[in-house]
Amino acid sequence: MSRVLIIANLNCDHILRLNRPLSSGARIHYEDLGHRIGGGATNTGLGLVWAGHQVELVSQVGDDELGDWLLAEACSLGLNCDRVHRLAGPTQSLQLLMEPNGERTILRPNRPRLLLPQRIDWAPVDALYVNLSAEHLPRLMNEARPHSLVVAQLPKDLASRPCHYLITSQDDLAQHGLSPSFEWARGIAGDQLRAFIVTRGADGADAFTAEGQHHQAAVPAHMVDSTGAGDCYAAGLIHGLLSHGALPQAMNEAAQWAAFAVSAESSIPPVSLRRHLQSV
Repeated sequence: MSRVLIIANLNCDHILRLNRPLSSGARIHYEDLGHRIGGGATNTGLGLVWAGHQVELVSQVGDDELGDWLLAEACSLGLNCDRVHRLAGPTQSLQLLMEPNGERTILRPNRPRLLLPQRIDWAPVDALYVNLSAEHLPRLMNEARPHSLVVAQLPKDLASRPCHYLITSQDDLAQHGLSPSFEWARGIAGDQLRAFIVTRGADGADAFTAEGQHHQAAVPAHMVDSTGAGDCYAAGLIHGLLSHGALPQAMNEAAQWAAFAVSAESSIPPVSLRRHLQSV
């Protein structure tokens, strides 16, 4: 069993299922599916808990009833919330607009950046996963690297993310007009980068390393809801790296976890992933 620290958002997702794809000027009907727990913290952490790891969250929620509910839900799922900060004010929900093909548009409110602790004892931490922006974050990640496996999502602003494995999606990279390369990624992740991984949905994923490029095919899945697939992929990668060490095996593990994520109507990993992990 490994100890994993996750720095990511703990969200309340408000789900609206649309009857047609979004388009400018259209009239679209929706079905209100209510609220559910989500965010990178839960989407990544839950699968790792099911795989037998100890998972602690660094995140923040409001000091209202919705924040109380989110913390209670996260704790009931086996996530350690001792480091979750209670921010003065309400917890703001995200609006998830679900299209019939499973793709989603996220409406995210403006909210204060996470207040991070000044120091963290990295000695007992086996892996760190980062999927948000916060003050002092690069310094903490740099301090973690000698002690822990560090995995991060490429930030939207392309800010520094000192890590061993940097992940992004083909769509996110295309928004910046960039072509993936190991040398470019080292400018974000630093000289200890081992691989830059670009996920391509049904076309699998590519890892760019100092030695070359590795392609991993996707695991076939029926797309129902793509919410949280990237974080679930990252969780599978972390589990694979902690369990096997070799990148190709870890990417295969990640592809399996992502397939379970997109094939279920959920913001968090589905119970089908849990059954799979219990059977192996």
